[in-house]
Amino acid sequence: MKKPYVAIVDDDSAFANYLRTFLSLRGYDTRAYSRGDAILAAVKQGDPPDIVLLDVMMPVMDGYEVCRRIRQDEKTAQLPVIMVTALDKESDREMALAAGANEFLSKPVEDNLLLPAIRRILQNAPAK
Repeated sequence: MKKPYVAIVDDDSAFANYLRTFLSLRGYDTRAYSRGDAILAAVKQGDPPDIVLLDVMMPVMDGYEVCRRIRQDEKTAQLPVIMVTALDKESDREMALAAGANEFLSKPVEDNLLLPAIRRILQNAPAK
């Protein structure tokens, strides 16, 4: 059985490496991207993940814009996105959901919230 592929998009390399290790040890295939435009390029090249963990505050393009672009492309419109960010205001959550995120989690993200969110969203995601 193929491992679910989780794309981690975060300019904080220490946090991205933590997530990669944490998820890899739990049976996920992970790849990290330090910029939003990098995940968009990877998806366009035919390498779509099963789910995206997306930071909001990044250089070049913020996570809200990345999420909007994922939703605007018919090939990726159903791609699950979880915003994982240091932002924690209700208005930040509302902006993430308005941009098309499936879920919003604040850093430091608790493992007991992240794993169930990933599992639930992957279970309900349309087949690729």
